[in-house]
Amino acid sequence: MRLQQPYRNPIIEQRADPWVYKHTDGYYYFTGSVPEYDRIEVRRSKTIQGLSEASPCVVWRKHDEGLQSANIWAPEIHFIDGKWYIYYAAAVNDGTIAGLYAHRIYVLENASANPLEGEWIEKGQIKTSWESFSLDATTFEHRGIRYLAWPQKDPNIEGSSNLYIAKMENPWTISGEQVMIATPEYEWERIGYYVNEGPAVLIRNGKVIMAYSASATDFNYCMGLLIASEDSDLLDPASWKKLPEPVLTSSDETGQYGPGHNSFTVTEDNSQDVLIYHARNYKEIEGNPLYDPNRHTRAQVFTWSEDGLPIFGAPVPDGKTLNSK
Repeated sequence: MRLQQPYRNPIIEQRADPWVYKHTDGYYYFTGSVPEYDRIEVRRSKTIQGLSEASPCVVWRKHDEGLQSANIWAPEIHFIDGKWYIYYAAAVNDGTIAGLYAHRIYVLENASANPLEGEWIEKGQIKTSWESFSLDATTFEHRGIRYLAWPQKDPNIEGSSNLYIAKMENPWTISGEQVMIATPEYEWERIGYYVNEGPAVLIRNGKVIMAYSASATDFNYCMGLLIASEDSDLLDPASWKKLPEPVLTSSDETGQYGPGHNSFTVTEDNSQDVLIYHARNYKEIEGNPLYDPNRHTRAQVFTWSEDGLPIFGAPVPDGKTLNSK
């Protein structure tokens, strides 16, 4: 078969941690981290490519002081039980480095049919087992149960973040025990920092597939996969198997570096799956890569292997629309 790559990348410049949600109204809704880390924007378009020209609407700004006053990271937009929700991470501008990375997970709610309109209400922090570095929360429903998956620092485990899952009582509250389903164990997950973060879930082919990102946010950043049977207990760590190799990495051939922090959607005609992710088009970075603004949002059609796993290939070069066998 020929796999069409209809999108010309980058889709949106200087938007990291991209999240695209295709709603029943036919619009693609987009949000992601802005370089200033000071606000949350939402935009929409009838096409993925059209998101590049869509006007962003600022739906929330960081607080002037105290909690949620610094480093607003990785918002995700979801539609749950007739309302819109945005999950995001925020830290504290208290004059200390520790405060700037004291991230916790927060939730906004909007009852309007169009999330670019209406009022966004703060539902507060999602409370987890520890008050520790936590971010990149995502939510999904499987067989009538809603789950939250997120990275967090366990004070008793070396490294920056592991991946956890828990059931949800409502869109801003977890219920029961949170369980760890992944920790950085391979060398490619431990470059610069021990990191498993940015989970995104796709349920296909009898499997619950969780993509995640690993290592530092420079050219070493990459994507891995966790896989569970759709019939398994998702709260049992033994249900999840981690692939031993990354599935999307930097490519000198295509000139794309540090691909990761993805979301999943589908093409406009619903016929093909699309990976949304960020990457830079250069390798060398001066200073802290978190403050280099040029992680651009990109879109890439992908296909599936005979055993029901996604095949992402290499990142498509900038400005190209490619066909591949």
